[in-house]
Amino acid sequence: MSKYKIAWLPGDGVGNDVMDCAKIILDTIGLDAEYIHGDVGWEFWKKEGNPLPDRTIKILKETDCCLFGAITSKPKDEAAKELAPELQDKGYVYSSPIVGLRQLLNLHTNMRPCKAFEGNPLNYRDDIDLIVFRENTQGLYAGVEFHPVPKEVFNALMVHPKMKKFDGVPLDDLAISTRIFTRKGCQSIIRQAFEYAKKHNRKTVTVIEKPNVIRETSGLMIREARKIAEEYPGIELWETNVDAMCMWLVKNPQKYDVLLSSNMFGDIISDLSAQLVGGLGFAASGNIGDNYALFEPTHGSAPKYAGMYKVNPMAMLLSVKLMLDWLGEKKHASNLDKAIAQVIKEGLVKTYDLGGNNTTLEVAEGVAKKFDTLS
Repeated sequence: MSKYKIAWLPGDGVGNDVMDCAKIILDTIGLDAEYIHGDVGWEFWKKEGNPLPDRTIKILKETDCCLFGAITSKPKDEAAKELAPELQDKGYVYSSPIVGLRQLLNLHTNMRPCKAFEGNPLNYRDDIDLIVFRENTQGLYAGVEFHPVPKEVFNALMVHPKMKKFDGVPLDDLAISTRIFTRKGCQSIIRQAFEYAKKHNRKTVTVIEKPNVIRETSGLMIREARKIAEEYPGIELWETNVDAMCMWLVKNPQKYDVLLSSNMFGDIISDLSAQLVGGLGFAASGNIGDNYALFEPTHGSAPKYAGMYKVNPMAMLLSVKLMLDWLGEKKHASNLDKAIAQVIKEGLVKTYDLGGNNTTLEVAEGVAKKFDTLS
């Protein structure tokens, strides 16, 4: 019996391409694992009205962790038009499988390292090495939304004086998205960020919110961060508004160690941070829960490149590195990180975004060869 059972979810578009690269690396490592394929993505939405079939959820519940490729997502109305004819007008509503998995498996912590590798011509600066901790299940992504707004919801909200200006607006002309924080959710992501900083000798944790405007939810996050920071006397807590943080990241990204934010702001900040170190082709992520984790590159499915083996696989290979770390395979994770760094530094094997003409698979094979020399 294999030591690990890993759910294998390529998804669609270039998800399949980069997952082939992950397999090259994992086979080179010789990880003692069974990989169990699961169906997820746009094709299953079109054919079945469900991009995350129950059979796939069953696989996830029977495995140790998941490696995920990429999926296509579209707005609700566009998604409905692409359903198979027999499923049209049957009440099916599209929702993102990855957001659903975060909720279903309580993957409360999203972790996105952004490190500048020497030799990468796309680096904004060569001395950037930060990590974003994003709360992953609450905030605007909790999915509590209304359109049209039910009368009972509208009436309940009318207790707030600022709702008075909306009195008389037709309910089907109103759309409401809630931003829900819990104290426990705030405490969890804050503590994850501080524990990482402590373990990895990081000097600062920067909490990124907007408490001067979004007073209650951002205020709760800031207050809890201040309390928890007192338990970590060797780590400074910095506080900044999300709009200012975008400016400071562009100006002085090398000053930051650990960034901490809520779901939507964390999503925005992590994409900005990724661009500073070469773009989404280098952006890995881990969705971490108490007993399960899902690892994925943060780029999309790029359907126009599907099957062409053109895109940069580094985000996926770095996601494999995160998975190995989480599984406790520290030596393999460290050697993979070194192999990736060497390939980027040498610049002999690279995809089009770095000015090269190698395929996705050739880059993965180049990393695999470097890994062999380190083992």
